[in-house]
Amino acid sequence: MKGKPPFDQKLRSYLHFCRAEKGLAVNTIQSYRLDLTRFGAFLADSDLASVHLDFLRAYVDHLRASGLANRSIARQITTLKGFFGYLTEEREIPADPTELLAAPKIESALPKYLDAPRVERLLASPSEQSPTGLRDRAMLDLLYATGLRVGELINLRMGDLDDAEGTVRVLGKGNRQRLVPVGRDALKSIENYCGQSRPQLMKGRVSPYLFVTARGTRMTRQGFWKLLRAHGKEAGIFKNLSPHVLRHTFATHLLEGGADLRSLQAMLGHADIGTTQLYTHVVRSRLRQTVDRHHPRASRKRKGEQNPKSL
Repeated sequence: MKGKPPFDQKLRSYLHFCRAEKGLAVNTIQSYRLDLTRFGAFLADSDLASVHLDFLRAYVDHLRASGLANRSIARQITTLKGFFGYLTEEREIPADPTELLAAPKIESALPKYLDAPRVERLLASPSEQSPTGLRDRAMLDLLYATGLRVGELINLRMGDLDDAEGTVRVLGKGNRQRLVPVGRDALKSIENYCGQSRPQLMKGRVSPYLFVTARGTRMTRQGFWKLLRAHGKEAGIFKNLSPHVLRHTFATHLLEGGADLRSLQAMLGHADIGTTQLYTHVVRSRLRQTVDRHHPRASRKRKGEQNPKSL
């Protein structure tokens, strides 16, 4: 009797399903691969069809003993639920053992963001006397003006920016496209970069990508992180600065300025409005902090209240 396909084959089938049928991003699929490879090592020679709830709980205990934080364990459980759900749908296993598997509770952390003076210092830090400085200023301006993810930023192509309409076309998670408005200052920075700096960096070479390195190749995630940290230090921001902090800053400043959640959801590319609603907690917490600080009869401390994370 022919045996069932081994774990690795089922893993490949699931990742192919995620890529071809669900249209998930490459980074998401890679995260699933790492999570499930880790589970496969724990599974060893056991058959997937024999996996039960107690086995999965033992795996969670194993993850906790290895030092994984609750947030990482919750991600692993989400990956397992997707994998076993797929196997159940495909009738590779008789029942889904993850249905009653509970994820650990995660404290909801408010997003970190920059206040206006720090943003201004950061945006002013690149030197406009060098080709790379003009490029860096354009990238930082665009990131703060649109709230793009770093992967979306570095994958922008020349044709994605519409100067006349003042918009940028973005390919986001799940290969979903969206149009995001771009402010006047960011458009001006990009115009300076494309007119002066980019031709010097390209030196006659050709690339479809908007932001390039001195070698004429597409800017990488690691390259952008490195330049962002350097400009952060120049601006006096030494800790916790990341591309996502600028995304959070964009969202928080828009809400403080009166933007509605649905518009913000569309610009950020969130599939679920609940993800966008997290930023309302930042604004409410900041208002509460203002009242507590300045009103003579306000309560100075509220049990369980989190302060907004301004860098």
